This record gives sequence, C-alpha cells and structure tokens, in this order.
Amino acid sequence: MINDTYRHKGLRKQLAMLLKDKGIKSTEVLKAIESVPRHLFLNSSFIERAYEDIAFPIGAGQTISRPHTVAFQTELLELKRGEKVLEIGTGSGYQTSVLLEMGAKVFTIERQKELFDKTKTFLPSIGYETKFFYGDGYKGLPVFAPYDKIIITAGAPIIPTPLLEQLKIGGRLVIPVGDKIQVMTLIEKIADKKFQKTEYGEFKFVPLLEHKEWGD
Repeated sequence: MINDTYRHKGLRKQLAMLLKDKGIKSTEVLKAIESVPRHLFLNSSFIERAYEDIAFPIGAGQTISRPHTVAFQTELLELKRGEKVLEIGTGSGYQTSVLLEMGAKVFTIERQKELFDKTKTFLPSIGYETKFFYGDGYKGLPVFAPYDKIIITAGAPIIPTPLLEQLKIGGRLVIPVGDKIQVMTLIEKIADKKFQKTEYGEFKFVPLLEHKEWGD
C-alpha cells in the first residue's frame, strides 16, 4: 500500500480500539477500519490527525465522515460477504473502501463531478476496485437493483422512495434523516411495500442534495 507505514497501522489499531470503546461491536467492521489507510484519503494538511475520530473537509463542500459514524452506519447494515450494496454519496471513497474490505459488491454513486473524477481514479490506485457512477443519488441505480443493502452517506430530508423500491425484501437501508441535524435511521424491508423503521440517535452530515424538490 502506498505510504502505509507500521506507525499508520498502529494508529489504525488504536482507532479500532477507540471505536470498540465507543460501542462498535462488530469484529468485521473493526477489522475493516483497521485495514483501510484513512490518511491516504485526506488533504496533506490533515494527515497527522487522520486517525482521530473527527470529520475533515475533502473539497466540493463535502467531508470525510468521522470513523465512528462510518463504523456505526456499516454495523447497522449487518453486511455479509458477497452482498450487493448501493452506496449513495461516494465522497472520498473511505466508506466505500470499508464496505469493500468487508467483501461487499459495491455500486457507488456521487453527484459532485470533482469528487467523482478524483475518487474513481484514486481508489483503484490503492487497491480498491468497484463500480463508480456519476449522477443523482436520489434516483439510485435501478438498472442493478435489487440491492441487499443500501447506505446513504449524506443527510436527507426524507427517505427517497426510489431507494426503498430498489431494496431487496429482507434488505436493510441506513440513512441519516433530517435537515440541520439528522437521525440515523434503519429501514428494514419486511415485504413488498412493507417496512420497519428504527431510529438511532442524532448525527450531523452534509446534505444529500441542495435546492432540490423531494417527493414521495
């Protein structure tokens, strides 16, 4: 791995231990956090703080989420190796890489062209190959549906209906819902048109879409 030292690996181990102390129970999630070189995803001015549990700007008005947020969302997915995952909001590709480390088949979509172009080149350069798409995450990617799991990595005022339709029966969708502050929400698809919702506390994300009319 490019510029990945024993020191970085040691810092990741410490980060995984910190996340465990903060309540992350999944050994698979912790192992993935321990494996992905987060410092490579950051602007050089932030590299020294890469393994602290904080978010950083990545350009285009977006951020790389706190490791705890990434781990929390990933744990809620209850991901199994080989499952098909739709990720809305590729961003830096850090969350994408965690999913790939866990053996998921990831389809990721990003609406910011600057980030899409950068991450599509960057992830393969550090060994993470996946399917990248540029476009409106609100619509999902119906051509590859249904998905076992769907993860939305930006705040959404409502849960987009197209994403619910693209979720497999028995599947799980994790989304931060709200405007300025979001509530982490898990949607489980019990049957066609039948869903179960569970809420898990407040988080703060950048918005999924700006100046867009949301509808059912």
